[in-house]
Amino acid sequence: MPRRRFLVLGGASTLALFASSCDTVERVTSSLGDGITPDDADGRISARPQRVTDDAPTGRRALGLAEHRDAILYVPRTYTARRAWPLVVGLHGAGGRAKGGMRLFRRFADELGILVLAPPSRDASWDVRYGGFGPDVAFIDDALRFVFSRYRVDPRHVMLAGFSDGASYALSLGLVNGDVFTHLCAFSPGFVSDGQRHGRPDVFIAHGVDDPVLPIDRTSRRIVPELRRDGYDVTYVEFDGDHHVEPENQERAARWFLA
Repeated sequence: MPRRRFLVLGGASTLALFASSCDTVERVTSSLGDGITPDDADGRISARPQRVTDDAPTGRRALGLAEHRDAILYVPRTYTARRAWPLVVGLHGAGGRAKGGMRLFRRFADELGILVLAPPSRDASWDVRYGGFGPDVAFIDDALRFVFSRYRVDPRHVMLAGFSDGASYALSLGLVNGDVFTHLCAFSPGFVSDGQRHGRPDVFIAHGVDDPVLPIDRTSRRIVPELRRDGYDVTYVEFDGDHHVEPENQERAARWFLA
């Protein structure tokens, strides 16, 4: 693959802009500590969908992977292991929690038959903001391994999605793991971090033209052409609005994912 770039913002201006992107919270200490592996540092996910034959609980559940900031999963009431199901992994914005990632696609789960997984960041935001891939990769990998080992997931429909900092992380981690995530969805992203890319996921990006937090001219209007030049199939939506997720774009992204 060609050399990777850090898009779009750099240095102190990046952190200053991202610090204002969402409500801030007190930094939390990673529970993974010294358990970070070289694959985590490279941003690589090792979990893979597998054939599961036994039915598993439906509804909303915590995964029990962490005492604080645990991942949550929603499984439609109609779930059965007799067929494979699409999976969306939703990532919250800076200062958010798992429920922020869950809200991105939860309302479509029962109607469209989608499993929704929401792993929260180990810190106030995602690890690339603090120097590179690491504890969040390990936690997302653990959460995916939990789901893949208990639920029958369609390997052709696994999407990593996020809003704001979560959108930047969805693009950054998703491009490194395009052999796991077949689709990437970014609502108002700010950047794409450096990393060796694998696979060729399809990409959906939506951004408000009046976004004061992550201005569109400095972010998506640069990210999208870069991705297209690198050969990615990008569906891009600009909407009249600021730094938020439009419900119609959520539905459009959900149906795009399943098309």
